[in-house]
Amino acid sequence: MNVLLLGSGGREHAFAWKISQSQLLDQLFVAPGNPGTAEIGTNLPFGVNDFESVVQTIREKKIELVIVGPEEPLVRGIRDFIESQEDLKHVGIVGPGKEGAQIEGSKDFSKKFMHKYGIPTADSRTFTLTSAKEGMEYLRKQAFPIVLKADGLAAGKGVIIAQNLKEAQDSFGEMIYDSKFGAASEKVVIEQFLRGIELSVFVLSDGENYVVLPEAKDYKRISENDEGLNTGGMGAVSPVPFASEKFMSLVKTKVIEPTVQGLKSEGISYQGFIFIGLMNHEGEPYVIEYNARMGDPETEVVLPRIKSDFLSLLVDSAHGRLEGQSLEINDQFAVTTMLVAEGYPEDYRKGDEVSGMENVKDALIFHAGTKNENGKIITQGGRVMALTGTSNTLENAIQKSQKAALSIQFEGKNFRRDIGLDVLRFQS
Repeated sequence: MNVLLLGSGGREHAFAWKISQSQLLDQLFVAPGNPGTAEIGTNLPFGVNDFESVVQTIREKKIELVIVGPEEPLVRGIRDFIESQEDLKHVGIVGPGKEGAQIEGSKDFSKKFMHKYGIPTADSRTFTLTSAKEGMEYLRKQAFPIVLKADGLAAGKGVIIAQNLKEAQDSFGEMIYDSKFGAASEKVVIEQFLRGIELSVFVLSDGENYVVLPEAKDYKRISENDEGLNTGGMGAVSPVPFASEKFMSLVKTKVIEPTVQGLKSEGISYQGFIFIGLMNHEGEPYVIEYNARMGDPETEVVLPRIKSDFLSLLVDSAHGRLEGQSLEINDQFAVTTMLVAEGYPEDYRKGDEVSGMENVKDALIFHAGTKNENGKIITQGGRVMALTGTSNTLENAIQKSQKAALSIQFEGKNFRRDIGLDVLRFQS
């Protein structure tokens, strides 16, 4: 079959790498892709929000399955647009429609959804410009730290953990009055801060049934020991040893099943991934957030652990055939370290040549923010490459990932040297 994959990051390179192992695949097209996906499939010169080019490609390339990597085209309704074309009804799509994508596109929607279906989550209230004074007063009565979230998409940067009242009110004012995150912060969710250990659980749903993918833990802060600014993700680890059988059983009964059933009860036909950001709070799972797609860089540690034919699984999700399906997962550890450009997550360097990739022998290289310029690989994004090491021991997987991170060179390279060490300490 011919497959169209939308996206250009490390997540999409990992998807392309995994899909290419399937006997079902004839041709893989990636829009817009990156130098890594170009080695596996055919990159196409249009962006993920160019819906007209997407449907034109489906027709011209005889695409049978569309996989949507990032969140923005989902929230904008790429699925709905494809489904509105009478001649494309047969095409499978991995990714929810606009209504389902609200679980990520609107924090307010997702909190109301969780409360309605009894899914454990932190207490919260939502405020807008018209209720901003009420929001300021509400903050006075709260315990600190407290969490402020922009309602809409904010490229992973719309969450602020305020340590005291002044910081909370200043941040709230910047979001509501000064539109710090643009339209995304027209509504602000103020949420109780939960203490515990975070992890991410990934579900692939066909609207009725689901399979659970390997869990992962990611690292959001720019600096070691989880200090500094929030980023899109500096690395990830899978499996997560504190995700015990008992805990995951609670996740299934208290979170996954009511989520899938809740979407169905809302009349939302949801075919695609549900990313569930969880807090293990005193042994109980609490949902921090939903995403309507796979995480990045979590995908780069989750997919290398899947032994099943991943493309076959995606086809079954798109066509409502997941009932009775199981996932074969290997027991290995996977660790990914993200190389980022100097200045990231704020204004960062671009246009630096990347070298040393040929020296990486014992890890997977997933391109994220790179481009090919006259045969040279050049940095283009803040997150440049994800380097994934796998091994039977967590220690070896960490070493492989870090060794690869040291091997690749570009001006201003930055990466965290502590990815996975907290999990290693937890084990011992």
